[in-house]
Amino acid sequence: MRFRKLLLIITALFFFIELKAQSNSEEISSYEYVFDGTKKDSLKAHVFFPNEKESNDSRPAIVIFHGGGWNMGEPSWAFARAKKFAQNGMVAVAAQYRLSDQESITPIEAMEDARKVIIWMRKNSEKLKIDPDRIVAYGWSAGAHLAASAAVFPSFDPEKNISSKPNALVLYSPALSLINSGWFKKLLLNKGKPYNYSPAEHVKENMPPAIILVGKDDTVTPIRESELFHQNMVKYGNESYLHIYEGVSHLFTPSSQPDNGWPNPDKEIQAKAYKEIDLFLEKLGYFN
Repeated sequence: MRFRKLLLIITALFFFIELKAQSNSEEISSYEYVFDGTKKDSLKAHVFFPNEKESNDSRPAIVIFHGGGWNMGEPSWAFARAKKFAQNGMVAVAAQYRLSDQESITPIEAMEDARKVIIWMRKNSEKLKIDPDRIVAYGWSAGAHLAASAAVFPSFDPEKNISSKPNALVLYSPALSLINSGWFKKLLLNKGKPYNYSPAEHVKENMPPAIILVGKDDTVTPIRESELFHQNMVKYGNESYLHIYEGVSHLFTPSSQPDNGWPNPDKEIQAKAYKEIDLFLEKLGYFN
């Protein structure tokens, strides 16, 4: 059953917690902030600061949205990646968002939360010591959909007219075209059509630069989704870099293995993908 496969995929994303091997011996702690206290359960931003103390410089920032099929996951899945970026001089945020419950909460609410946390970062840029004009949105799988949506379907703070549009996008094994996704349609609970919330079909001019990393044989977020997003980015004159990796599928699991279960990433290819992300951020001047 497709639903059962998706549950296996979602559970498998705990794999990202194991990325702690990338951390150096100097521990970086997170600080917990509430970025939206209006919901039944307050939504939290877990912020990781670079180790340099008492710096008055405003730094580039990155907000990370975990995967999990829109209905499972937690910010801690992104902690290892957040620490890695903080170690390289960025203020990194592992963001919470509402999870679909197949009763009242849908991916639409998660998209709203992704936009809100970016607006919150800009409104609190002085306190967080971040440059509000250098905020990267990073996501994998369903989280990449939320990152891209913050740019493609932006919202604005009603008082200060601050935009949710990030200044750059990092999209890893991304869900970008959802018009044919039965799972996404089911999660919407008839609140709208998948097309209206599908980033690839709504790319326009003045999008932030993006890097897209995907396995050629991905069966969960097929390569055609990334190709369509990239093609439309280029069509409208936006900066976009698409990296396709041979011999691997979703989350860089070898193509010889099922990619709808526990991920088993090819370490060499995964390292190449992470290096491309670093180079992309270095090119933008965001990364030490």
